[in-house]
Amino acid sequence: MILRQALPFVLIAIMTCLPVSAQRIAKYGADFLAGGVDARALAMGGANVALTHNVNSVYWNPAGLMQTEYSEVAYMHAERFAGIVSFDFAAISYPVTHQSTVGLSFFRSGVNDIKNTLNAWDAERNQPKANPESYITSFSAADMAFFLSYARSLNHRLLVGASGKIIRRTIGDFADAWGYSFDAGALWRGDRFMIGVQIQDVSTMLQSWSVNSSAFAIEDINPNTGNPYTFVEVFDQELPSGDTFLVLPVMRLGSGLKIPVGSHSTILIGLDFDIAFDGQQSDAFNLGDLSFHPRLGGEFSFRNLIALRAGLNRIAQTESYGFDVVPSVGAGIKIGPLSIDYGFGDFGGLVSDLGYSHRISAHFTWKHPRFRRPSE
Repeated sequence: MILRQALPFVLIAIMTCLPVSAQRIAKYGADFLAGGVDARALAMGGANVALTHNVNSVYWNPAGLMQTEYSEVAYMHAERFAGIVSFDFAAISYPVTHQSTVGLSFFRSGVNDIKNTLNAWDAERNQPKANPESYITSFSAADMAFFLSYARSLNHRLLVGASGKIIRRTIGDFADAWGYSFDAGALWRGDRFMIGVQIQDVSTMLQSWSVNSSAFAIEDINPNTGNPYTFVEVFDQELPSGDTFLVLPVMRLGSGLKIPVGSHSTILIGLDFDIAFDGQQSDAFNLGDLSFHPRLGGEFSFRNLIALRAGLNRIAQTESYGFDVVPSVGAGIKIGPLSIDYGFGDFGGLVSDLGYSHRISAHFTWKHPRFRRPSE
């Protein structure tokens, strides 16, 4: 019965993940979301597709929202590339009925204080102006996403869910883009073993960029024409133009195992495989246009109060360095309805100098009758 219910979902997932031909493909069109959310899950290497069970499921597998008993909120802040890139995530979930849950989440990744030196160049003399710093301004580049998620239980073991997504990307006043897509997921949970699947961008994300040519205006006047210099005249380059790209789906397969240790402790083990259709061949295990990204993680929890975690969030065979892994570690503490978690890792891998990544997240459960899941 379970296989019969899950079969239509699997067939749809396979058909919608086929590569789209004759289109411009963006391999990194929504890469700011690839880093993941929740310091707990990231400390476990991101092997969380089958283990996810709270409001953070809006990212990992929306079907996991059905495992919440009360309304929940979560927040995470992360510093990436030695603090150059900041990442923030916030989410809320609410159990609507005994068979359904909704969630709303917001993501933002940004780089601030980027220098705009367009007007610091002396076009007539073809060199920097006398006081270039007085002509330099700053701008920010930001990527944002909004998720609206819905989960439903088909029976006490099989859960399904989906998330509608809106992506907003800006590069100062120079360019911006909108993207639309949705994710879908399913989760089967046994007493100790669980399996999950999530398809990111199952509909294939359409991302449209537009360029504001007026933002590239030069203030200096060309004495030959009496008009301001154009970008092409000063830099001998054509202005970038807007375009539309496709972000292909990624299938994420996950498994989890729960092992009781005595009467007070528990060990969780997660193993995930991402299957991407992006044609990556230089930095991942691959088979033609399919690339495979395994992740592994574990957690030791004592009395559901203190937890220690470790994982591998990247295991790859690269052309430059050969076999490469990215480890992560972390810990968490639970005080009543509040959980505080910390994760630490080398964002670029053991052989990279891209800097370390620190993640801090908080999770709160509203244990009030008003926010409890209705009974049947």
